Amino acid sequence: MKTLRALCPRPPAWGVDWSAIDAEYDWVRALRDCPQSPEWHTEGNVWIHTRMVLEELTRLNSWRALDEEARFTVFTACLLHDVAKPSTTRTESDGRITARRHSERGAILARAILWRLGAPFAWREEICNMIVHHQVPFFLAGKAGAERLAARISWTCRCDRLSIIAEADGRGRICADQPDILENVELFRLLCSEQGCLGGPRPFASDTHRVEYFQSSDRHAEAPVPPAHRCEVTVMSGLPGSGKDHWIERNSGGRPVVSPDGVRAELGVSPTGNQGTVVQTCRERAREHLRASEDFVWNATNLSAAMRAQVLELFRQYGARIRIVYVETDPESWAARNRARAEPIPGRALEKMLTRWEVPDACEAHAVEYVVSAP
Repeated sequence: MKTLRALCPRPPAWGVDWSAIDAEYDWVRALRDCPQSPEWHTEGNVWIHTRMVLEELTRLNSWRALDEEARFTVFTACLLHDVAKPSTTRTESDGRITARRHSERGAILARAILWRLGAPFAWREEICNMIVHHQVPFFLAGKAGAERLAARISWTCRCDRLSIIAEADGRGRICADQPDILENVELFRLLCSEQGCLGGPRPFASDTHRVEYFQSSDRHAEAPVPPAHRCEVTVMSGLPGSGKDHWIERNSGGRPVVSPDGVRAELGVSPTGNQGTVVQTCRERAREHLRASEDFVWNATNLSAAMRAQVLELFRQYGARIRIVYVETDPESWAARNRARAEPIPGRALEKMLTRWEVPDACEAHAVEYVVSAP
């Protein structure tokens, strides 16, 4: 982290040490061999574009006016904004070069990179959320659902900082529609300002209003208060070996626990076997608690937003208040705990989990708690 921080330009020169960046990180060097569509990037490969973005960033008065920590955050997000293009770039049958979903994949890859560098949790997550949304200001204004998406983004990162990244990204390229891109970035700033979420999260009357607004496409932000919750479900999330079971032992208060691991042990199903019966059994046990309006804990890795959404929707249908507890530890402790397991998870399986690693955010549940332990 000290090396990365030292690379961020400072006044009065505001210069970027390109040789140091090149020498330090293999994921930077991978950008050199990654082509881009000349329609959007006449300047050339991804590293040329990234360098241009960083050069434009350091010229922006809006970036220079930030405090040192905020400048470092935005600089790092720009450095990593296209980090997944080498793994997502394809040449289509018609010869077009595409990099579909590079924003989403980039956030996941950046999370693993920064985690291994020992980056502070909140700082890392703001960067990852800016990466996943870095293209949104290019097209959001005037689109259906623009206000809702702007509000959602504001609960994961600062929209004013995101707009600086988007402006640098728009200026750091050679393409015919650059003026349109920059105009749309300005419209994004205006939209966020009108929604009251340019410099922070869009305000809501309650956490229930917030969750209902983000999870229901037709829900108005100022809709009447929904009925009181029937029970509370605590949903665990985190990589295996991060400390979820330990947290439950100390904090569950005797609440019943529904766990795929526990059900697998009961049924004698291997983690690599057919999980259909395990999933069905877990969901039915959850329904029993929900029908009885009983608080309980759902204990699984719940690593991806898509996987969490499946169980969270079930709990919402029964009128439950949802509390996500996300647990994380440092890479060394994580590896040591895995080695200490009776049946360690193979390294290849652990690495695959990192490719699905999406940290829960405040748009998913009524409350999200982050339990992050230091080495």
